[in-house]
Amino acid sequence: MELATALGEQLARLQWVAATAESCTGGGVATAITDIAGSSAWFDRAFVTYSNEAKQEMLGVAAQTLDSHGAVSEAVVREMAAGALAHSRADISVAISGIAGPGGGSESKPVGTVWFAWADRHGWISAERYLFEGDRSAVRAQAVTVALEGMRKRMVALEP
Repeated sequence: MELATALGEQLARLQWVAATAESCTGGGVATAITDIAGSSAWFDRAFVTYSNEAKQEMLGVAAQTLDSHGAVSEAVVREMAAGALAHSRADISVAISGIAGPGGGSESKPVGTVWFAWADRHGWISAERYLFEGDRSAVRAQAVTVALEGMRKRMVALEP
């Protein structure tokens, strides 16, 4: 994937390392990254935290946050992104939680709803919500692209 290659080049230039915290993408972002030869120089680890318990145990997401906002929420992905940084050697992280379908949606969070958060070691954090169309595979593929694009945008902003 060209996007993952471009991200890797930017990470390498800045001597930064990335980590992912994934739910609905099931490791798809990490796969796109590790498909690139040499990615071990700029990718530390992936947390695939599909269950709420995994989000709590592996990333330190608060049970109260999950109870109050639900797994597919800005509050949860922000805690996931921060947790990925805290539990890795990464300089930048991305977190993804969503409803890929075909079931599981609601009126307030329909199928295709995906929350993203990106964070870095400098204290920067950003979160965005997307509503993707298509089947489960299409939602997940779009989410992988947005996750990589978000990290790449941050890297572009940091380049001298």
